[in-house]
This record gives sequence, structure tokens and C-alpha cells, in this order.
Amino acid sequence: MPGCFSLTALRDRCLRYSFSSHGLKSTTTDLGEGTIMHCWVPKSHSQSKPTLVLIHGIGANAMWQWHEFVAPLAARFNLYIPDLIFFGDSFSTRPDRSETFQAQCVVGLLEAHGVKKMSVAGISYGGFVAYSMAAQFGERIERLVLCCAGVCTEEKDMEKGMFQVRSVEEAVSILLPQRPQQVRQLLKISFHKPAKNVPSCFLNDFIEVMCTEHLQERKGLIQALHKDRKLSDLPKISHPTLIIWGEHDLVFPLELAHRLKRQIGESSQLVILKNAGHAINVEKPKEMYKHMKSFLIDPLPPPKQESHSNGRKVD
Repeated sequence: MPGCFSLTALRDRCLRYSFSSHGLKSTTTDLGEGTIMHCWVPKSHSQSKPTLVLIHGIGANAMWQWHEFVAPLAARFNLYIPDLIFFGDSFSTRPDRSETFQAQCVVGLLEAHGVKKMSVAGISYGGFVAYSMAAQFGERIERLVLCCAGVCTEEKDMEKGMFQVRSVEEAVSILLPQRPQQVRQLLKISFHKPAKNVPSCFLNDFIEVMCTEHLQERKGLIQALHKDRKLSDLPKISHPTLIIWGEHDLVFPLELAHRLKRQIGESSQLVILKNAGHAINVEKPKEMYKHMKSFLIDPLPPPKQESHSNGRKVD
């Protein structure tokens, strides 16, 4: 348990207040078979607004990764922001650790709330889940936004030295940090300009509040992403898709963005954010929102080639 005063816990409470003040409420849904999902949903679902689902990554719960986007998006969409299984208040006794199962849980949750059609945006691991939703439940997904999501990674990529880590075990130790030095490593690979000289007391507080629950289950999620992964096994999708990537992403290098663009084909467009790493939702929230808004709200243009965030197209 955190000590008597925790900045991380305080921030968590502030984010809860912020979500509530922008028209969202905290809900918990029993999906059966030992699976419970927490989700932020509209206090009042408007039939005149489209629905947008925002899916977080491994790094923290839904509030921490999407808080910059709630205010502008809530005015235009019915927002549904779930905590994936083993994050926040979501949990399952089932042994499945695949993104396929996570996607099924998210869709089951939305069905319980009466949502049948939606656009979906996913950050990092959330992008794996979003892609799987499109592959499994294609007719329900209208548009897709995939942010720094290494969906097209293969098991052999690690052996070939694509990543900053040399093994899944090393990746787990950084992505699920249990010591201050591991948090510093995570900041280093996640941000183009990482914060320096963060006191260990703050990092220990973050670890205690955010990184200790369901540790073994989260390890299983990361291991399942890597094990026997082949591009040839990845289902094809044809949904209108916006791919957003940080130019200096060290978690999922830019090559994986180009690979994803080729995998989806003409229905996709790629935007590369300059001077950004993996955590584009933190480093470049305004640019990321600008591209999301244009893609999700404006009429779909003819298929585009990749472009940089200054608007310059690259053939």
C-alpha cells in the first residue's frame, strides 16, 4: 500500500475528478466467466454523436494515458474509455493473455452498454487490441486510429536487434518496472526528451501505486504478444485507418509503422510526428489530437501516402 501521502495517488484522484467533470462516469461490468471490466462511459449517451473508444497501453491505466484528450473529444463523441483486463479495476480469472481476448472483452463491455457501432483509437498495446477488434468484429468498427502500435512486429525482430532490449524478460523488467532505475530506463526509451534527475522517492511512489498489481498477469500479456508472432499470421483489415507514430520511437521503431502501413494498404494513412518518441500522447498531445480530429470527424479523403505533422507529404 502507498504511504500516508502519495503524489501518484493524488494525481489519480485528480484525473478521476477531471473525467467526471467532462461528462463521464465510472462503471464496472460483469462479463461472466470471472471477467470484470471497468470503463468510463458517458453520463448520458447522445444519439446525435458518434461513439469513440479509447484504449490505453501497458504503461498505466486509461485515465493516465487519455486525460489530455477527454475534454476536446467529449464535446464531439460519446467516449468509452475502458481499463483493459489486469489494469485499473478490470480483472479476469481466465488464463487467456492474448490481445484477441482483450478485444473480445472490450466488445463484450460495449455490447453491455448497448453500443453496436464505434470508431476505436489505441495507444501502443491498446493499438494491438484495437487492431484485433477490427479483425474480429469488422462490421462494428467504423474508423481506426493506431498510435505507435507495433502490431506488425515478429518474434524474429528481437533476435535481429530491432529493439532496445535483447529478450522478452528484459522488456518485461522495463515495461513493468519494480525499481527506480527501471523506471528511468522506461522514460529513456519512451520519450524523445525524457525527464532527468527525477528523485527516487517519486519513482518508488509511482511503482507502488501503479506497477505492483497483477504483475504476473501483465507479464503474461507481454509474453503473449511476442511468442510465435509472425506477420503472415496477422489478419488483414481494410478499415479506414490513421497510423500515428513518433519519429524517434525506441519502443516500436519507425520501421514497424511503415510495415503496418503496407499491411493495411490503401485504406490507411501514416503521420509521423517530429521530435517525438513512443509516448506521443504525452509529448505531442495537441498534434496527435489535431490529426485524430481531422481523421475521425471530417469526411474521408482519397487514400493518402504517409506525411509528417507539418503537412508535407512523402511519396
